[in-house]
Amino acid sequence: MLGIPITICVLIGLALAFDFLNGFHDSSNIVATMIASRALSGRQALTITALAEFSGPFLFGVAVATTIGNEVLTISEIKLFVILAALIASIVWNIITWWLGIPSSSSHALVGGLIGAAVIEGGWGVVKLAGLGKVVLALAISPLVGLIAGYLVMKVVLFLARGATPKINTFFKRSQIVTAVALALSHGTNDAQKTMGIVTLGLVSAGVLPTFRVPLWVVALCAAAIAAGTATGGWRLIKTLGSKFFKVRPVHGFTTQVASAAVILGAALLGGPVSTTQVVSSAIMGVGSAERVSKVRWGTAGQIIVAWVTTIPFAAMLAAGLAVILRRWI
Repeated sequence: MLGIPITICVLIGLALAFDFLNGFHDSSNIVATMIASRALSGRQALTITALAEFSGPFLFGVAVATTIGNEVLTISEIKLFVILAALIASIVWNIITWWLGIPSSSSHALVGGLIGAAVIEGGWGVVKLAGLGKVVLALAISPLVGLIAGYLVMKVVLFLARGATPKINTFFKRSQIVTAVALALSHGTNDAQKTMGIVTLGLVSAGVLPTFRVPLWVVALCAAAIAAGTATGGWRLIKTLGSKFFKVRPVHGFTTQVASAAVILGAALLGGPVSTTQVVSSAIMGVGSAERVSKVRWGTAGQIIVAWVTTIPFAAMLAAGLAVILRRWI
């Protein structure tokens, strides 16, 4: 049987790998429209985004980490191999969807993995239904909120810009630097905290921490991992979000980022773990629909929705199988 210190090191390593892949996977959500509209080069966009990603968790607290790590499962009933199984399942799903170029939800994969592994080990009694309901509600309604926000912001911008000369595109291009930073801050605040919650849950389960409290070093490590992943950039997904819905112009990039940042940051401050992938994808569709419903390639949108729907059950089943294997060794 592995010793606790080794197991904790493995847990932290896997958590940081998941966090890195989350940033790698989700970098497309933040920079795709900015690159597609030629506001910035790919490298410039990714560098600015990574710096903002790192800063986000330090500026806006750890409400989401508390939700994921302390409000979904009964900590005293959770063993380390359950958390390890959830992380491995989430990582596998992220790699599969990245390879296929499908913008899926890392958040859905993580939640599905946690529930699947926990239930196969301890039954439904280990699940806190109120906390799970909060998570599921946030994940379920955020795409609709993103769609509506994108539609409304685009309508407002089109109204305010009526009669403007083509020079207004310069404004939209330059403004995307500001809006991209806001979106990256919101993403770092929401998504990096999910990994913080998982690491802290593991530390409490192993008896390293007496109560659930996210240490500063966990915040720093997770923020650095997601920033490093973002800086690397998932170019397959950037291409999907930047071109396969419709031809993105500067005004689309600007409005998508404004709408997405507002939804994601608002959810983070309320402790609601949302999927950045879902919110940004939905906002892009809302922005395109505000000009013309037929403008959006809904076939591509349908493929992404299928990935969203299948993520939780796939991750849950994979994590459950892994938990059965890992409990023999840990």
